[in-house]
Amino acid sequence: MLLSPSRRPFWLALSGSALALETTALYFQYVMGLDPCVLCVYERAAVAGILLAGLLGLVAPGLRIWRLPCYVIWAASAIWGLTLAMKHVGIQFGTSDLSCDFFANFPAWFKLDEWLPAVFTPTGYCTDIQWQLFGFTMPQWMLVVYTGYLLLLMVALVVEFRKPATPEWID
Repeated sequence: MLLSPSRRPFWLALSGSALALETTALYFQYVMGLDPCVLCVYERAAVAGILLAGLLGLVAPGLRIWRLPCYVIWAASAIWGLTLAMKHVGIQFGTSDLSCDFFANFPAWFKLDEWLPAVFTPTGYCTDIQWQLFGFTMPQWMLVVYTGYLLLLMVALVVEFRKPATPEWID
């Protein structure tokens, strides 16, 4: 199977999709002039985690012991991203009592906003709806994206841990 987790094209596709999302976010910010809010920045960080999982998976895709931490990073990033996107949609549509900070609050040991300010510094407000496609806002599309990543992860884990078929001649 070409897109098996034990082969490089699988991990290349995963990291390529995450890189495409990061590039699109920067296009929206620097070409279209859309200001990312703090939740947008955190959602970028979650996508960066998926990108990291994909890049690490490229190193030794044939080794299950190497793939397992990649799955964990992928799962944690996608779940965190999905949680953030749900919060963001709730804030934008007033269905949540949650509020949004204006400054990023990354842990002291992982100050992405200081290390890469052009990518991870928020300049907008979470309540602003600056862009829509087919009637869906960016956080709503990110719900779709993170759900897709989680579904793909589930498929990868099924493939990873499926019981190999026994050839008929062995019975």
